Amino acid sequence: MQRAANDVMQSVIFSAVLDAIAALKAGSGGLPNNLLRDVQAIHPNVTFADLPKALQDAIIASARTAFTQLLKEGYAVGPKQAMQASRPMDRVPERERRGPTERRDIRRTPGRRGPGGGGRPGGGKPGGGPKPSGGKPRG
Repeated sequence: MQRAANDVMQSVIFSAVLDAIAALKAGSGGLPNNLLRDVQAIHPNVTFADLPKALQDAIIASARTAFTQLLKEGYAVGPKQAMQASRPMDRVPERERRGPTERRDIRRTPGRRGPGGGGRPGGGKPGGGPKPSGGKPRG
């Protein structure tokens, strides 16, 4: 049975994070000061080239593993244009859709308002009609 895409991605990301942490530990040579320095060098604006070599290698391997895992689970991975061109055959065929104005023209029965389509006098509001203009203006 095919796993949900959410489950596959969660598994892939979890594995990638664990691999990255292991790579940072291995890259520090077991020295806590080096590990701390490498971790502190990671910030929101860091570039891929600024990361330690061991972490770069782990990210590359994790990306390859992610694509392999998605393909193994049966998901299609590729450029957007290629994926849109090859839709699966088990889709419901496209049908002609009518706009909302065409639906009103098809009505054969008079509807709830009667044959004249008569709304209420005074704009359709209960107790509607023009309001008397008397009294003190509010403001």
